[in-house]
Order: sequence, then C-alpha cells, then structure tokens
Amino acid sequence: MSHAVTTDSSAASPAQGTGSPQGSSSAPGLFRRFVSGSGLVSVLSVLVALLVGALLIILTDKHVTAAASYFFGRPSDTLTAAWDAVSTAYGALFRGATYDPSAASLSGQWGILETLTQATPLILAGLAVAIAFRAGLFNIGGMGQIIAGAAAAGWVGFGLHLPAVIHLPLVILAGFAGGALWGGIVGWLKAKTGAHEVIVTIMLNNIALFALLILLRGPFKAPGGNQPVSAPIDETAMFPRLLGQEFRLNWAFVLAVLAVVAAWWLLDRSSLGLKLRAIGANPAAAKTAGMLVSRGYIIAMLIAGGMAGLAGAAQLAGTERTLDDNIAGQLGFDAITVALLGRSTPWGTFWAGLLFGAFRAGGQAMSVQADVSLDIVLIVQSLIVLFIAAPPLVKAIFGLERSKRAEKKAAQKSARKAGQAA
Repeated sequence: MSHAVTTDSSAASPAQGTGSPQGSSSAPGLFRRFVSGSGLVSVLSVLVALLVGALLIILTDKHVTAAASYFFGRPSDTLTAAWDAVSTAYGALFRGATYDPSAASLSGQWGILETLTQATPLILAGLAVAIAFRAGLFNIGGMGQIIAGAAAAGWVGFGLHLPAVIHLPLVILAGFAGGALWGGIVGWLKAKTGAHEVIVTIMLNNIALFALLILLRGPFKAPGGNQPVSAPIDETAMFPRLLGQEFRLNWAFVLAVLAVVAAWWLLDRSSLGLKLRAIGANPAAAKTAGMLVSRGYIIAMLIAGGMAGLAGAAQLAGTERTLDDNIAGQLGFDAITVALLGRSTPWGTFWAGLLFGAFRAGGQAMSVQADVSLDIVLIVQSLIVLFIAAPPLVKAIFGLERSKRAEKKAAQKSARKAGQAA
C-alpha cells in the first residue's frame, strides 16, 4: 500500500546525498533531510491544526463575540479579546500537560506525569498500526486487538491469584497473546484467502466488542454486580506506580518504551524487519526475490496485534483495574492518528503518542480553566490527520513546493553553465 512505501522511505537510516559516511551524517545534512522530507510536513501539520483551533476558539468565545459587536468603533477591543481567549486556552492546555504551579493538588501540578500516563496505551497501540503499515497492511483493527488483549489480561488478573513476581508478567504475556491471536486472524485470512485487511479488521472489532459483552454478562461478571463489569484484578496483577500513589504514572510506561526499542530493532536492524519492509514497499518484487509474502503478512499482524494487546493490558493493569465494554475507548482509532503523525516509525510513533497524551491531559485543564469545549482538542487532532494525509496542501500553504521548484531550476541552470564552461 502507499502508506508503507511512503513511511518506509522516510524511515531510511543511511545518510543519502550528504557526502557523509553512512550513519555519521553531519548536523546540516540531518537538518536538510528533515526540511526536505516528511518530518517538516508533520511539524507544519500540527502548527496549522493549532492555528485552526485558535480560530475556532476565537469564534466561539463570548467575550470576542461581545467585542465584535462594536468592532468598527474600537477594533482593538476585539483583537485584545481574541488574543486573551487563545492565550488563555492554549496556556491552560500547555500547563495542564506539563506543569501548573497554581493547581491545588500535587498531581494536578505535575501534568507531565499525566501526559505520560495517557500516552502509554497510545504509544503501544500506535506501534500496532505502524508495524502493520510498514508491511503494507492497513490495520484499523486496533480496537478489537486491544479488547482481546485486555480480556486475556483480565482473565489472568482476576482469575488467578499468584505472587506479584509471577502474576504481573503473566498478565503482560496474556495481553500480548490475546492481541496477537486477534491480529493473527487478520494476517492468516489475508495470506490464505486474499481477504482485505480493512474489511476483516472492522468485522473483528465488532466481534471482539460483542464477545466481551457476552463475557461481562457471564463468566467475567463481578459477583453480586448488576452492571457488565468484571471483578477488579488482583493488586499483584497491577503495574506498580512509578512515583507513589498520588500519581497515576506506572511501570506500563516503561513497558511502552521497551516496546518502542524492540519495534525499532525489529524494523530497522533485523533481517525480518528488512523482509517486512520489502513486502510493504513492493509485494510482487519481494515475492520475485524469494520472500514468502504470505508468511510476512501473518508475522506482521501477529506482532502488530500483540502490541495492541499490550495496550489493552497496560490500560487494564495500569489505570482501570476493572474490565468493561469501554476498555478500548477511542484508542483503536487514535492509534491510527499517532502512527500517521509518527510516519510509521517506532520513535516517531513514540513522540506522536506523547503529543496526543499531552492533548488528552491538557484538554481537561483547558476545558475547566478557560471554559473552552474539549471538542476543540478533538478537532485539532482530526485536522492533524487531515493535513498529514495531504502533504501537498501543507506544502502549498507554506510555499514549500515553489521553493523546491526554484531550487531545482537553479541547480539545472548551474549545471548547464558548468557544461558550457567545460
């Protein structure tokens, strides 16, 4: 698919066109590749989305509306009100995602820790989408794979009673296995029958959700409860808090970082990753070269599903503790956004997950402190995806295509002059 070709080329590690030895690019060379590549488009996409969000804040602010009623009499009042609305909203968003000294509680002050907590499942689920993208598969089944992983982890968490040193690793393994099984179904059907992964993952999302509801009304239901909610998993199955009980940040974030490192090594340093990227770039050429494309699809979806399953386990054993039908929430679809913003590279996905974790953590503060609808944050996130999916639009807004064409013409002119002089 086109996603895989684009992301694979953007993730290439050797230095190209800089004259530097491989792996030892100079800082100017790295900067040139960033500016001319997809990294700049990602940054500019976020910037444009924030500018559109600022416009929406201005249009919906009651003080701006009141000042606009006499705009031609005193235009400065409207401009001041607009600046106050945007600066207050984005200031609250930033403080809520990083550090707010005016907050009443210690946990409210250190918003950066809540950002990391919110980012943890986003990073893991984003890796699930990114790995599949690199293999040429559009994995929109994150929701089903997260549910499968959370269900398996939950069964181990409240069904078994073991010491923490055994219990938590089993919960993690169960989460990975549940997600891998659900993702493996997609890869197997793609490999053996040619079924399109988009259709299959959509159907499996629904199957996972309704299967979970059946379990929550049956064997998973909490004793004596009336709602479709499981019993809480044992304390020994929970991820310990990293910085004390006052903060929600837990060791699942460390698991997410380790998963990023593992995905980076798999895709960029292993022979299996080379095969998966080759299959994603051109399945026909990979098959001609002797690679087993069908096996590659299955392996890619097993690993991708496992990463999503880890996201489900991190959600359950990290913060939620009980299993319900909303355990996945919007994670499955937010993961697509994170992977797209991260250009389907492991470390790009990591930083994109942190950004969207900041949006989640800071959005609540913006809503409370600045009286701005939380929907503004959701619109900004959606706009980021829109602009990333349309690089020519972003380049046209900032005139990047014109400057690139001018550079190309200048280079051609210089080459002609050099030829004439020779």
